[in-house]
Amino acid sequence: MDKASVTRRYHFSAAHRLHTDRLSEEENWKVFGKCNNPNGHGHNYTLFVTVQGDIDARSGRVVEFDTLDRIVRQTVLERFDHQDLNHDPAFAAWTTTGENLVILIWDLLLAQLPPGRLKKIGLIETRDNYFEYAGPAAQLTGAAQSSHG
Repeated sequence: MDKASVTRRYHFSAAHRLHTDRLSEEENWKVFGKCNNPNGHGHNYTLFVTVQGDIDARSGRVVEFDTLDRIVRQTVLERFDHQDLNHDPAFAAWTTTGENLVILIWDLLLAQLPPGRLKKIGLIETRDNYFEYAGPAAQLTGAAQSSHG
């Protein structure tokens, strides 16, 4: 059977403050600059979800778009859209960097998709910042399973 991959694009808006208790106030400002503002700041994120698999002989598709869209909406968009990422339980021990967010999204979707289907997560945070992850599961441990209330 022929294999292929498909990438779907999604959007969500979220706020955060780049700050960690592992650094002093001065070190936080040096590392994160204006993104360490105590009032936080927001982004209009663009999320790319790439899945792979066999091309279905009847439909000619790797995945049903409606199914993938539902999974992403329920797992990622409803959790993060118009939220402060610093209040998400998964970030209790992690800084809300783009790197950590893309890994968290990977973990969340990996748990919802059939094994071997998730290929890559890409995340545009700003015009100049793009984050990508395609790796092993459970980087942010069980916190990824906590839903935002």
